[in-house]
Amino acid sequence: MKHRPILAHVLFLLCVLLCLTGARGGKHSPAMFLAALCLIEAAVAVSCVRGKNARAAGDVGALLFLFFAVWQTVTHFGWADPILFPTPEAVFAVFWTQRAEMAAGVLSSMGLLAVGFLLALPLGSVAGMAVGRSPRLRGAVLPAVRVLTPVSPIIYAPYLVAVMPSFRAAAAAVIFIGIFLPTLLSMSERAAHLDQTLLDTAQMLRLSRRETIFEVVVPYLFPSMLMSLRQSFSTSFMLLTMAEMLGSRTGMGYFIRKFADYADYTKVAAGILLVAAVITVLNRLLDRLSTRLVRWTPAP
Repeated sequence: MKHRPILAHVLFLLCVLLCLTGARGGKHSPAMFLAALCLIEAAVAVSCVRGKNARAAGDVGALLFLFFAVWQTVTHFGWADPILFPTPEAVFAVFWTQRAEMAAGVLSSMGLLAVGFLLALPLGSVAGMAVGRSPRLRGAVLPAVRVLTPVSPIIYAPYLVAVMPSFRAAAAAVIFIGIFLPTLLSMSERAAHLDQTLLDTAQMLRLSRRETIFEVVVPYLFPSMLMSLRQSFSTSFMLLTMAEMLGSRTGMGYFIRKFADYADYTKVAAGILLVAAVITVLNRLLDRLSTRLVRWTPAP
């Protein structure tokens, strides 16, 4: 029997009612907010029809609708400062009025994030495998990596801004450090504990060194590589927005900082919601990627 998130549907209708009621005489069109509510409701309904993670989708939808209902109630009845706490209609209207700048910011941030990931993840994985399989490298490299990994890369930002040719290059370097070191550490520890039975079997089958690496070691470590990707994603996104706030002239972090400097908290709130939406979409893409590429998980 498919799960039916009744609470989520009821709260959705409540949000729509509050929106239509509060929009009378309001300064901002509720169209974008209503579209967002309908989009969430559609996502919950699709999850319920498919039957996959339906209960979780219903719970998430209910929490989102409850949040919006409380937000609407507090702002429409004037229980909070209208400058610091704008109405949902005003915040979501920004997605239309500032759509060009928001789209440019998303593209800029994704380009910067892609550069950091495409360099740091493969290099960190390869270096981690090499360090993990060499006792001498483990003794020389891992102590330094264990010291540097907990240090936030943002600390290096002022120095990187001074030595790199552009701020964008400095921001990419911050993201690179934040992904490379944790990836190297996790992959080296995983490679160091590689099941010796696999290597013995490869020797019995007379596999060459190249075949052993690409047909035994890499498939064994690949799920760990994807796990490192998922773990590094949230950190890298945090580093991205913080780096963009330091001095960039484009990106999602810059969008938030620019309007915060002008005390335009309606656009600041819209920027925060934009970051949350992008993170949600990228996390879903990572989930699908992991499901398609990894059909099994090695024993820890």
